[in-house]
Amino acid sequence: MPEEPQFLRDQRKEPLTVERQGGVEATVEPLKLGERVRAIRLSQQLTLEEAAKLTGLARSTLSKIENELISPTFSVVTKLVRGLNIDVPQLFSQPSNGPSAGGRRDITRSGEGKPHPTPTYEHELLATQLTHKKMIPFRTRVHARDFSSFGGWVRHDGEEFLYVLSGTILLYTEFYEPIELSEGDSAYYDCSMGHALISTSEQDAFVLWVTA
Repeated sequence: MPEEPQFLRDQRKEPLTVERQGGVEATVEPLKLGERVRAIRLSQQLTLEEAAKLTGLARSTLSKIENELISPTFSVVTKLVRGLNIDVPQLFSQPSNGPSAGGRRDITRSGEGKPHPTPTYEHELLATQLTHKKMIPFRTRVHARDFSSFGGWVRHDGEEFLYVLSGTILLYTEFYEPIELSEGDSAYYDCSMGHALISTSEQDAFVLWVTA
């Protein structure tokens, strides 16, 4: 997840074809984050220049994001959510217009999360109908097989819980030796510390991540 979380490297212009277990291929359409950023900016009646000043991003960078020429890294997403006074899930789902309630619930059926493929991970975002969540859950298929695939450490704000659903992974963290984790193992760590995952099992590993 370098400069990503896990959510967010340069976005492919073509759908990503991934191989499932058993050799069956499936096509996953990339999320159109640029459209959401533009919609949120316009809903606040902000020009590109005004939004650029609020977020601390260059006007050209913001324009490229909105036009789907690049996909924001996790550090850029952090600037967007702070500058536009939104939260990360608002980039992946329509905001709720109804009154807020004291008790909230969101059900995500198996296979019905919002997909977000990257060259190293295939994320499935969960509980996307709820906004202003205190944590962000997502299920991930780990494609990466070598740390060099990332091009550097992944870093972002917050803390993260990792649970291995299937397969085995090698967890790299900046201040510790890499450690192999198997099905049922878990880890909790500070996200500002560099981190990344690779699969070490024959089949791609699947993990559950919760970022807070």
